[in-house]
Amino acid sequence: MSDRIDFNCDMGEGFGAYELGFDEEIIGSITSANIACGFHAGDPSVIRKTVRLAEAHGVGIGAHPSYPDLQGFGRRNMTISPAEVTDLLVYQIGALAAFTTTKRLQHVKPHGALYNMAAGGGDLARAIAAAVLEVDPRLILLVLAGSGYARVAQEMGVRIARETFADREFNADGTLVARSRQGAVIHDINAVVERSIRMVTERTAVAITGEIIPIEADTICLHSDTPGAVALAARLRAEFERAGVRVTRLEELT
Repeated sequence: MSDRIDFNCDMGEGFGAYELGFDEEIIGSITSANIACGFHAGDPSVIRKTVRLAEAHGVGIGAHPSYPDLQGFGRRNMTISPAEVTDLLVYQIGALAAFTTTKRLQHVKPHGALYNMAAGGGDLARAIAAAVLEVDPRLILLVLAGSGYARVAQEMGVRIARETFADREFNADGTLVARSRQGAVIHDINAVVERSIRMVTERTAVAITGEIIPIEADTICLHSDTPGAVALAARLRAEFERAGVRVTRLEELT
């Protein structure tokens, strides 16, 4: 791993009169924004506002597509054919790109259950990769570091960025601990900072069961709806730079 890392955050996850997260407060600390496309959160007005916010701060813009699951916030597993998954992603990626000034995006990061279910690879991972290639082969696809999903995307010729998470616990196989399990999301700022620096500089993390697991990442994610996310984002970026890690846009790393 180099001494550079991209810092990404999920954004634009309000809907109508409802606001979620701290987009305006956190935007100055990140380098890439994953913007909801309307299927788990977001609506056309929220998308436009969030895209303009990212453009004003020079932050890389990415689509954050989901299963069609507004009520479950995209976190419920769904059984959908690979062909339909590809169509759902092409639709969402294209919609978000239309709101940008340049009419193109930096990256794509599937959301919630779609991301987690693809981690093992297989037809779902291939369907996601196929959508990215169909829309724009220049797009970077964010994949869970060390996953079958990452291997499938690489084999298909997709430009990938390996992702890890600042505030989530890992299982021993490197997958994310389910949010339904207590302790899956880490709220202690010191713990998040310590593990994040370790993942970037030492390329390892400690699983929730105690095993030391390898981590090779190009980008690290922090969730904007995590309590204390604004202070955490600012501190994490400062600590990266103090540790000699340059925080830079994703497209400079892949």
